Amino acid sequence: MFPRAMSDPVTVIGGGLAGCEAAWQLARRGVSVRLYEMRPPQSTPAHTTDQLAELVCSNSFRSDDLANAVGLLHEELRRVGSLVLEVADTHRVPAGKALAVDRALFAGGVSERILAEPRIEVVREEVTEIPSGLVVLATGPLTSPRLAQEIQDLCGSSLYFYDSISPIVYRDSLDLERMFRASRYEEGEGDYLNIPLNREEYYRFIDEIRRAETVPLHRFEAALYFEGCLPVEVMIRRGPDTLAFGPLKPVGLTDPQTGETPFAVVQLRQEDKIGTLYNLVGFQTRMRIGEQKRTLRMLPGMEKAVFARFGSVHRNTFVRSPTLLTPHLEHRRRRGLFFAGQIVGVEGYVESAAVGALVGIHVAFRARGDQAPLPPATTALGALTSYLMQANPKTFQPMNMNFGLFPALGSRAPKLPRRDRNLRMSHRALQDLEAYRSAVEPEPA
Repeated sequence: MFPRAMSDPVTVIGGGLAGCEAAWQLARRGVSVRLYEMRPPQSTPAHTTDQLAELVCSNSFRSDDLANAVGLLHEELRRVGSLVLEVADTHRVPAGKALAVDRALFAGGVSERILAEPRIEVVREEVTEIPSGLVVLATGPLTSPRLAQEIQDLCGSSLYFYDSISPIVYRDSLDLERMFRASRYEEGEGDYLNIPLNREEYYRFIDEIRRAETVPLHRFEAALYFEGCLPVEVMIRRGPDTLAFGPLKPVGLTDPQTGETPFAVVQLRQEDKIGTLYNLVGFQTRMRIGEQKRTLRMLPGMEKAVFARFGSVHRNTFVRSPTLLTPHLEHRRRRGLFFAGQIVGVEGYVESAAVGALVGIHVAFRARGDQAPLPPATTALGALTSYLMQANPKTFQPMNMNFGLFPALGSRAPKLPRRDRNLRMSHRALQDLEAYRSAVEPEPA
């Protein structure tokens, strides 16, 4: 077990998922933390509150199933004492096999726990220069321009891609009689609202989105999007059937009105605990606000939809981790500077929190003059670290958690169906995690 140790405060810059998780892991191990968050004095294009750990995109942490690599990462984080997963579990909302949260209660819960922790001091001001000492840079994809320039000067270059978010509508503005409740492949009512589309409705809808005016990017910036979060209008340019095989795929859903599988289905997922708000699943967009109203109100049951939030696009900054960082996510030249969260080149809430947890553990060891062990490559935490270190630097792009990052089961392993193989990899991971967890777990107070 990791013995508790006092030290000079560690500076953590950024109060998002990664920064809060890093600060929490440090505090659990007896290390004092000064956590900087620039909001509310300085906001960003995507944030709307001053809460720590505000979720700016979806309210979903994705699958909670151990047959899914993200579900495995959830479980590993629970076992290493993750604050983010603990609060997410507390404020989850119905979402089938996914872990989705009430975003307001989630951010409020993380903020409350961080502010109540005596070893964490929260400072509400913008950091424009990287300070000396032990520092965790967890500014996320929305790093302020001045600090982003500082990072670029230090790292030689920083990279970027565009991320997009989906609209949210009020439930009481929907005509629920034209929708049906169901989750893919699950019996019973299900947790999603589904809008069935026939062939004619689908292609008419696609044509209107294709004609819609979008918000332009800056002239000097290329349209680089994260492949797992493409705006719908970008997907449509790849072919009119792209959405029908993507976020609007009807597989596993039966319309109770017809008893048949629709040609396409638009799904809406509950956003808050009381069911007031619903998010259009997979409908990221950079259409202008008027165009979002026009096109989305074409959908059956959404003719009078009232929008709580419109879709939009924001720029995400990340660094070239394979060449710049050590396996402990420390800058190779600027010792004592650690990077955490999406800025290292991971994509997704859970991945960001996972990197924050790892860096918090790494820095806690460093604060007492030691070096933390690395998680086994067979675990989700270890596989994610391995990707960041071993990816081709020339083609390096942000990555979601997936079983393709893990070592194979071995040549003697029987050939299994995909789900069974994934479950076996998850069980191996959780077994291998135990020695690591024991080595980094703080001693009881």
